[in-house]
Amino acid sequence: MCGIVGALQFKKVDFDWQDTLLRMASALTHRGPDDSGVWFDAEAGIGLTQRRLSIVDLSPEGHQPMLSADGRYIVTFNGEIYNFRKLRAELETLGHRFRGHSDTEVMLAAISQWGLEAAVKRFVGMFAFGLWDRREQVLHLVRDRIGEKPLYYGWIGEVFLFGSELKALRAHPSWHGEVDRGALALLMRLSYIPTPYSIYKGIHKLTPGTILSISAHQREGKLTTYWSAKDVAEAGVRDPYRGGEPEALATLEELLREAIAGQMIADVPLGAFLSGGIDSSLVVALMQAQSTTPVKTFTIGFHEAEYNEAEFAKAVARHLGTEHTELYVTPAETMAVIPRLPSLYDEPFADASQIPTFLVSELTRRKVTVSLSGDAGDELFGGYNRYFWGKNIWDKVGWMPQELRRVAAKGLTTVSPSSWDAAFQGLSPVLPARFKQRVPGDKLHKLAEALMVEHPEAMYRNLVSSWKMPADVVLHSQEPETILTDKTQWADVSDFVLSMMYLDLVTYLPDDILVKVDRAAMGVSLETRVPYLDHRVVEFAWRIPLSLKIRNGQGKWLLRQLLYKYVPPALIERPKAGFGIPIVDWLRGPLRDWAEALLDEKRLQQEGFFEARAIRLKWKEHLSGHRNWQYYLWPVLMFQAWLAENKAAA
Repeated sequence: MCGIVGALQFKKVDFDWQDTLLRMASALTHRGPDDSGVWFDAEAGIGLTQRRLSIVDLSPEGHQPMLSADGRYIVTFNGEIYNFRKLRAELETLGHRFRGHSDTEVMLAAISQWGLEAAVKRFVGMFAFGLWDRREQVLHLVRDRIGEKPLYYGWIGEVFLFGSELKALRAHPSWHGEVDRGALALLMRLSYIPTPYSIYKGIHKLTPGTILSISAHQREGKLTTYWSAKDVAEAGVRDPYRGGEPEALATLEELLREAIAGQMIADVPLGAFLSGGIDSSLVVALMQAQSTTPVKTFTIGFHEAEYNEAEFAKAVARHLGTEHTELYVTPAETMAVIPRLPSLYDEPFADASQIPTFLVSELTRRKVTVSLSGDAGDELFGGYNRYFWGKNIWDKVGWMPQELRRVAAKGLTTVSPSSWDAAFQGLSPVLPARFKQRVPGDKLHKLAEALMVEHPEAMYRNLVSSWKMPADVVLHSQEPETILTDKTQWADVSDFVLSMMYLDLVTYLPDDILVKVDRAAMGVSLETRVPYLDHRVVEFAWRIPLSLKIRNGQGKWLLRQLLYKYVPPALIERPKAGFGIPIVDWLRGPLRDWAEALLDEKRLQQEGFFEARAIRLKWKEHLSGHRNWQYYLWPVLMFQAWLAENKAAA
């Protein structure tokens, strides 16, 4: 796991390549504290650099940027190729010889042997890399299939820059950045900035599953798709798995075991996050089943019972026999992370679970360098409440005239969220588990908004949106088109639930969940690996019939059946809680002064990004306790904090 950076000149300008590249790389020291390297060809106008977190082959033979044995390619690489040993054995039969034991060297040999696109299709792993072809004078940028590893790029004047994080690009002497108000509007809607946009005009995120090829003589690059989630989803629906439930269970177990075995390869200490939920518990169970020693597991606990899952994780760890570490953190320790968020996340990011994610990463890094994660189980196996709530609601009300649905929505919103919360609390002893939700009042008010849409896909967009009309609150902005609004990018899967799962796979998962984990973990030099995102698991998951994912109003049915082979249901079955902290209350209490300073009306007017009156109205209503506007306010606060830090840096 590393931080990568590169620069390509459109017109040759004399400057100190060594100093510039080192300065850019030093901005990513947290991503790679163990080693650094620089390679450049001033005549060709290309420079590559890397900060290395040594995971496989800790010797100098793993040093990067690395030159291929035939001298044609040089690469700066971030990530892991989990099947590199198998590829190495095959390449050795074809005459290749290796000086070290790194996956980077195998990757270069594979590209030399089969060509870039054919080689990338063989890679099982997570990766983002820059590859310079010295013969063709072309730079290739490559990103893994789902988007586990970040990669930004763009032209700054006559220089093309790329890197793992924006802070590395900002370190280049030619840098000048202007906030993209359209991207800011997207942040207000989604709480993250979706690919291909970034917070800066002209700087993009590389789309997962693609290769961007660019030369110093042609500013417009060529984009090649080597793997498409859309194609995978459509193919899975066209050709579903036709075996029975026992066969599907056996196949899934075999695929996950193989994926986890590959991801347990490391020359440094390795462990796993464990929340006690289905996804992480299954990952740990399959790790422990393949380990001769207790797996190291890690959990963060909170003293607020509503947010604490540490006891569940401890029970699972005890049953599986792991070496478990838990840490209960206080509100003060949790809030101390907030000033670090603008630097950690590098561009505004507003999923508040970023805070506990950082804390569990920090805890884990004290004992290991690599941690496996249970992320992506929800998106692949139907775990989110919106999958069955959204469909059930639309099935029941979709036939109604829109005016009648408006009346129903008004009925839901005449009762305040706090009153709904009290009602649910009173009925808790007799409510089915699936109706026991955190902050039910806010969810019912969100449901009311969703009822007023014209078609089910619009309901999904409404459910995942905070500000419903963000262009009204971000001054001089217009939301750019995204996958959520461009129907040509939707998978033809003929079912509303599958459509939601697909859209989550290509939007929420890579641009929220994976960003959250990558930045939090790499902020403390911890590598994270996600077994559910082995592309063979993803492809099989899309072939599994929906009936094996969602059954009786409950998601992840097949995952549950597999987990029950290792962990008793009593240790697992409980309402889905998520990974949260009480931001709603903190904004009214200990965070109030911090938020008030960032949301000061004069400040908002002077900075000129937001409609100050709209922001202040939400803030006042939140402080009054009548409404919970945390999901509206947190994106604003994260942008304001980011803006303040970057102004100071400038």
